[in-house]
Amino acid sequence: MATLEIDRVKKSYGQMDVLKEVSISVGDGDFLVLLGPSGCGKSTLLNMIAGLEDITAGEIRIAGEVVNDLSPKDRDIAMVFQSYALYPTMTVRQNIEFGMKIRGVPAAERAKATQAAADMLQMGHLLDRRPSQLSGGQRQRVAMGRAVVREPKLFLFDEPLSNLDAKLRVDMRTEIKRLHQRLGTTIVYVTHDQIEAMTLATRIAVMKDGIVQHFGPPQEVYDRPANTYVARFVGSPAMNIIPATLHVGADGRAEAAVSLPSGEARIAGIALSAAALKGYHGQKVLLGIRPEHFSLTAGAGLAVQIDVVEPTGPDTLAVFTMGGTEVIARLEPFAAAAGDRLALAVKEDKVVIFDAATETRLD
Repeated sequence: MATLEIDRVKKSYGQMDVLKEVSISVGDGDFLVLLGPSGCGKSTLLNMIAGLEDITAGEIRIAGEVVNDLSPKDRDIAMVFQSYALYPTMTVRQNIEFGMKIRGVPAAERAKATQAAADMLQMGHLLDRRPSQLSGGQRQRVAMGRAVVREPKLFLFDEPLSNLDAKLRVDMRTEIKRLHQRLGTTIVYVTHDQIEAMTLATRIAVMKDGIVQHFGPPQEVYDRPANTYVARFVGSPAMNIIPATLHVGADGRAEAAVSLPSGEARIAGIALSAAALKGYHGQKVLLGIRPEHFSLTAGAGLAVQIDVVEPTGPDTLAVFTMGGTEVIARLEPFAAAAGDRLALAVKEDKVVIFDAATETRLD
């Protein structure tokens, strides 16, 4: 196991800055997910950790050692690629053993390590097959097995599930989670899939345009996003961002006035610091409300008219308008149609307030 420290790291190509002073620190055995859309810099950062890309400025430290100038083979890492990168003419056993063979590991030790990795990843019956005889999920298991036998300080995963269908992605997520639990090794994992990030990570770094927008535990990123970009990127359906006006309620807590087609409604009892409430009293803000934080409640203060109903089985998505913007509520299954009116309540303690101009969260 090893710590990983990314200290004010920059990457530039000529005048174009791809990474802009990224700083991330994770401890022994952490599972760090670099999350963001294509072009945000997450794969570039992973390649810099691996030694496949040069660093323009800053430091990367693995287990306390600065690795900026170390070659990939001297960093004690193992990488699992999106494309599997298996040798097509070799068997599974030979693919897993190959790196150990190059390093001069004795045959008996190679065989023992290969069998242990195969047993861990439930692929002992595949050892004598070639990659062309395997499914996508099986090939990814082989790539993982090849990484496991190295016993590295750090595992690096570069969008390893992107080529798999939906069911296989779910299965392989479980395998990767199980692998991390068994080995306890520090992992850095790149993905654009927020479900993968939430289910696998102990720490998430949400990236945009070469900048870390939010770094923290998954639940914190989900419940208390640093800004509206993170709020919209993490979660499906995304967090609703609704224009409103902030007031001091009768209980001294924040109260948001929001417009509805039928008139104005108020959401009372929102948790906000006294300093923030004083500074934003009477000001325009943005409310962040997750779809699941609405509920059907007779006589509740939000009287809305449904535009679209989307039954999903375990719940029903209701689409309506608040604050002049489209809002989605995830509700318990119910019979309704477009045009019906609903009385909704909001979990006030789950509401997040953002500055209307900077779109950053208020505390």
